Amino acid sequence: MREISLDRLRTLVAIAERGSFAEAARALNLAPPTVSLHIAELESRIGAPLLSRKRGQVRPSAIGETLVEKARRLLDDAERTLEEVQRQVQGLAGRVRLGASTGAIAHLLPQALEVLGQQHAGIDVQVAVLTSQETLTRLADGSLDVGLVALPQSPVAGLVIKPWRRDPVMAFVPAQWPCPARVTPAWLAAQPLILNDATTRLSRLTAEWFANGGQHPAPRIEVNYNDAIKSLVAAGYGAALLPHEATTPLLDTRIVMRPLRPALWRQLGIAHRAGQVERSTRHVLDVLWDLRLR
Repeated sequence: MREISLDRLRTLVAIAERGSFAEAARALNLAPPTVSLHIAELESRIGAPLLSRKRGQVRPSAIGETLVEKARRLLDDAERTLEEVQRQVQGLAGRVRLGASTGAIAHLLPQALEVLGQQHAGIDVQVAVLTSQETLTRLADGSLDVGLVALPQSPVAGLVIKPWRRDPVMAFVPAQWPCPARVTPAWLAAQPLILNDATTRLSRLTAEWFANGGQHPAPRIEVNYNDAIKSLVAAGYGAALLPHEATTPLLDTRIVMRPLRPALWRQLGIAHRAGQVERSTRHVLDVLWDLRLR
């Protein structure tokens, strides 16, 4: 089945509005034979006359009136679609798909989204809660545009992965517990523990920290949500190891936070596809990058 060209529909609407082939040709900057050809092609495709000439003026037939009405809607929709796409090309609007872990979503990402809303209100950021590996996989297959991932990561073909933040991992301990000024693997392993589950990079990082101190503790519970872990610590259920961002709100007074000995760091990176980056995605990357030192 032959498709109907928007150009042909635009010609039909122009003739209906101006009542003349010649006037339509001038309005569309087309040669008169081209206008006639457009209408002939439409009539051939429809299988019925679309225009009639009465008293020197061209008017749509009944079938032509129906097509003109529908054509106006199609042309308006096409124009709005092009305007929306152009706004996205210009970075004034658009959709950016971002993947991140719950740790990054809790405090870091909301800061970026607040700034983005102030500077680029037309950009819609759609957030997916994913592990770092899931984020990289979806970036590679094109179903994500930006990812916040734990480092280090092995290189992935077609992706750019840049170091973003380096935040200290701290001991979060119920305030009523006697606690040293600096927490060691041996001391912490002797306490009830609340740790991230084994699917996370933080879990592997803390397991290595314990192992380097000759400890292999079994946690009382594993939870992959940092705010839930903090709530359990505040309730006195156990101690935890969590990263601490400088801009994180003040802790619950039922929790004390202590540095580790030896020190431990959680490193995050920003990942995106290599090559040309859409402007809306670039705006998101720029806002995130500004958080690297906060």
